[in-house]
Amino acid sequence: MNASSAAPTPSAGQPTTTRRRGTELKQAIYRATLEELAASSFEELSFEKIAPKAGTGKSVLYRRWSTTGELVLAALKDHDAGLGKPLVPDTGTLREDLLVLLIAFARVLDEPRGRALRPLLTQRPRHPDLFTQVMDQVVLPHQAVLLDCMRTAVDRGEASPERATARTAAIGPRLIVAESIDRGTVPDTEVEAVVDEVLLPLLAR
Repeated sequence: MNASSAAPTPSAGQPTTTRRRGTELKQAIYRATLEELAASSFEELSFEKIAPKAGTGKSVLYRRWSTTGELVLAALKDHDAGLGKPLVPDTGTLREDLLVLLIAFARVLDEPRGRALRPLLTQRPRHPDLFTQVMDQVVLPHQAVLLDCMRTAVDRGEASPERATARTAAIGPRLIVAESIDRGTVPDTEVEAVVDEVLLPLLAR
């Protein structure tokens, strides 16, 4: 066969594109959504921006989700790309349980999935319905784990039963979010200060 008629072959360094499907595609869409939201704002978020970042067409997104709000909520609730699987510590002491949970939360806030929460939590008046859904389906399940740790500490005699409330469980995450917005990154030492100077004295018998 004549060399000039041979089919061209890709060079070793030439990138090849692979079409994602199923779970792989869904995860790519979720990650792209949270990365885009973390880098801009909810108002600027669009299927047109998410699709190329996920390596797919916008028609794929329109077939699965009616609005960007639906997609954001699905991404945040996902166990792998988002925040859908609360960490459940069992260290045996209230202080260590609180440190495990809040240090993990502070580190998540450094990631796109955590930074994506900021515009949703701090701009409630602009998106009240989405804010309520994010609180009920994403944030509160994590706070429930904190509350369970506090109630377990009550059973061990480490905490006052009157202080182990949903309101108290919300204090730590709120302080961490505020510190993250103010400083960008929340070091472990700051989390320890929140636990030792605020939460443990508040929960003390």
